[in-house]
Amino acid sequence: MSGNGASDTPRPVIHRNSLREQIAGALREEMMAGRLAAGRNFTVKEIAELYGVSATPAREALVDLGAQGLLRTEHHRGFTVPELCWEDFLEIFESRVLLTDSFYRQFSTRRALPDLTRLPSLSRRADAAVRAARAGNLDVMVGCDRRFWQEVSALLGNRRIGDYLDWLRVQSWMFAAPYLREMPALGGVCWDRHLDLVEAIGAHDLEAAYRIICEYNLFTVRLLAGLAGSPLESVTVLGLLTEAAGAEPLPVPVEPPVSSPPLPAEPAAEPGTARAGRPRQGGEVGRELGRELGLGLGLVPQPRWVPYGRFGRRPAEAPQGRPDPHAAPGR
Repeated sequence: MSGNGASDTPRPVIHRNSLREQIAGALREEMMAGRLAAGRNFTVKEIAELYGVSATPAREALVDLGAQGLLRTEHHRGFTVPELCWEDFLEIFESRVLLTDSFYRQFSTRRALPDLTRLPSLSRRADAAVRAARAGNLDVMVGCDRRFWQEVSALLGNRRIGDYLDWLRVQSWMFAAPYLREMPALGGVCWDRHLDLVEAIGAHDLEAAYRIICEYNLFTVRLLAGLAGSPLESVTVLGLLTEAAGAEPLPVPVEPPVSSPPLPAEPAAEPGTARAGRPRQGGEVGRELGRELGLGLGLVPQPRWVPYGRFGRRPAEAPQGRPDPHAAPGR
């Protein structure tokens, strides 16, 4: 409007996540972290009560996740978290590796560089992902890791492929989380070279960046093959990765190291505060990262743990090879 002091410049569009999207996002991270275990099923009413919302956004969120293949719909039984086996993971992993290799070759052939305007945001995501990995807090780690790789995918300049890679990563975590939760400690177990990758990208060293990504993929598949008790020979893209990374497959570390790498030093605490003179534990670092990064839902309270009793019904039997720890003695 002119003449009344208002600017004629169009106002920027503000995108707000709907309640439906917030609930879907919360449930997605619950499944990625293994808090909603494979085989658990639940109804719209149970989800609505859990998050304190009406049935409509809860139903819409569940339907959205079902359409993405992240939930399975069962007639008269509600929704079930699918169980992903090693063969599922191999398909997911192979798709990720082949897409990454294709884009590297495309950039190299064109002698083009990715858009680096997002580098500051990528650096922040990398720092958070490293801190979460070293703290060993799986609940925070899944969100930090996913957001970091979303930023990396955005450098490709192809939104559809970026979305597809993100969808694959969600399923990768759904497969890996149950195994990682069985480990006594995670500090120092998961990959933490995110900042090295950012440095290579910032230096326009695409060859080094690609090599680090291949090393990351090798690290991931070796770790999960060991935890799942599956042979590395079943990984069809293993040769591509070892050639690109300039390495040979190594024995898989299925036990966590005795000590975790040191966490970045924190600023000195104010005199008189409760934390003065006491080092932070991994769980505290994870909770602080969650607050810093806004990993909570805001309007929708995200439960830190979803008790199995809230979802009542259990699968007829525990997944093969991993007995149900919640089964009654002698069952």
